[in-house]
Amino acid sequence: MLKPQSTLTRELISLDGLWKFGLVTGDLEEERPWARPLSKPLECPVPASYNDIFVDRSIHDHVGWVCYQRQIIVPRGWSQERERYFVRVEAATHRGRVYVNDTFVVEHIGGYTPFDADITHLVKPGEAFRLSITVNNELTNMTIPPGSVEVLTNGKKKQTYYHDFYNYAGLARSVWLYNVPNKHIVDTTIVTDVQGSTGIIKYTVETSESVSSEQVEISVLDENENVVAEASGAQGEVRIDSANLWQPGAAYLYQFKAQIKSAEEQLVDTYSTATGIRTIGVRGNKFLINNKPFYFTGFGKHEDTAVRGKGHDQAYMVHDFQLVDWTGANSFRTSHYPYAEEVMEFADRHGIVVIDETAAVGLNLAISSGLFGGVVTPTWSPDYCNDQTREVHAQAIRELIARDKNHACVVLWSIANEPSSSEEGAREYFEPLVKLTRELDPSRPICFVNVMFATYDKDLISDLFDVLCLNRYYGWYVNMGDLETAESKLEEELLGWEKKYGKPMIMTEYGADTLAGLHSLHDLPWSEDFQVRFYEMYHRVHDRVESMIGEQVWNFADFQTSIQIFRIDGNKKGIFTRDRKPKAIAHVLRERWTKIKAQWEAA
Repeated sequence: MLKPQSTLTRELISLDGLWKFGLVTGDLEEERPWARPLSKPLECPVPASYNDIFVDRSIHDHVGWVCYQRQIIVPRGWSQERERYFVRVEAATHRGRVYVNDTFVVEHIGGYTPFDADITHLVKPGEAFRLSITVNNELTNMTIPPGSVEVLTNGKKKQTYYHDFYNYAGLARSVWLYNVPNKHIVDTTIVTDVQGSTGIIKYTVETSESVSSEQVEISVLDENENVVAEASGAQGEVRIDSANLWQPGAAYLYQFKAQIKSAEEQLVDTYSTATGIRTIGVRGNKFLINNKPFYFTGFGKHEDTAVRGKGHDQAYMVHDFQLVDWTGANSFRTSHYPYAEEVMEFADRHGIVVIDETAAVGLNLAISSGLFGGVVTPTWSPDYCNDQTREVHAQAIRELIARDKNHACVVLWSIANEPSSSEEGAREYFEPLVKLTRELDPSRPICFVNVMFATYDKDLISDLFDVLCLNRYYGWYVNMGDLETAESKLEEELLGWEKKYGKPMIMTEYGADTLAGLHSLHDLPWSEDFQVRFYEMYHRVHDRVESMIGEQVWNFADFQTSIQIFRIDGNKKGIFTRDRKPKAIAHVLRERWTKIKAQWEAA
């Protein structure tokens, strides 16, 4: 699943900007908004979630289809005989369809991974066409993440979902028009290793047509654009003497260039992939990067900003990475979905370690009952997470790994967040998904993120995974405000996990809602003072448990959620406010993580 790029053989045109926009209020197939120019349309920016752009409440709360539309001109210089043309949609949350004029081209289900529409047979160079993309935001038990839709007596749809972030929708990432030669590179897979001072790149290049091994040429360039290794053939390995390794906080990237040549040695296609040479692994209760124990510090994050929602924004991306660096953090988790590819590329270039997660969040109907009481509805059942749900989940894993497998920053796959892993049926659901993930990428460890109700004596699936990732809220959702009791309970549980499994453990979520500017002499909950004491308590425990190999606080910044009685304009667990102003805890974390970073670098 190669990201489009401009090369000597390919052209790439951004379709970002203002698109005509309209709601589909009835049946999509009856309204057919793609079959004609939208009448009296609004204009909506791409990339952006549409929910907070407009002042109309009906748009903000809309459940169902919307339509984006614009006119596109195919460059006159493109060749219909020698090339193929594609529209690339980086994300359509959660279901997208592409139409050229009045013709349906492709549908994709899954709101956080890209898809391509081959439009070669429908357009001509030098001519314009009407491009329409319809997007549906409905969540059901046949989507990842799951949810349910209810039709009210007034005919309106009501969406219910089981994750704690707002269901932003639309074209939140870029849209592209691009071309490739008829005979072209379809995919590359790169796995790196190190032997002594020699870097090893094992590769596979997939082409659209069968070509001889002599026609596939490989070269590896260093950061000074010097060729440091060469090979031929669609599969093999190259070795780089005295290789510069990709390190946390000190990234070094090589360019892996694959080319198809004709029998006459003419260039047919070329594609470059940035790759960092490094090793990752698990040994006992340690997580190793380049054979050196690594301690994760950082954040669970969200793609979330005011007005844009989940819309990708380069300025926010750079600023967020600046804040990550300022705190001394070395990592983050893509909670709870794959982030924009630009984010992964930036992490590659700047040495930020990433736990890469699917959008499988909300696979737990017991959470609300556990927090608020009530009847527990089975999660793993024909009516909710069933065999069909698992297949959708499997496809989400396939697409995540296909997109992100070559990123040096990705060191751990997370296949789900807070599923009901202590409930009967969990093992039957997850065993095939674990097997699939290992088959797709044997080179990386895998994890899932464990909910706090599934303690070590109740959880049914943790033995299947390499790293234990735990979300714990002692002192907040349980033992609220009683940090002394919370400290005892937290340590007791962590030692229980350590004794039972002896695996490396990361605290992937821990935090307390905090209203910026609120202070209290008595460290009362919701105050900045309490947030500081809360984290200090957790860190004392982390430092006493040998198998703890990381801490990622929840959350990087305040973020929007659905309307709930205990969510006042969103989740306030951020270390930074939603507009990226630091709370007091940011300075405390900076002091701790900067020391940890210095110790790791000196080791």
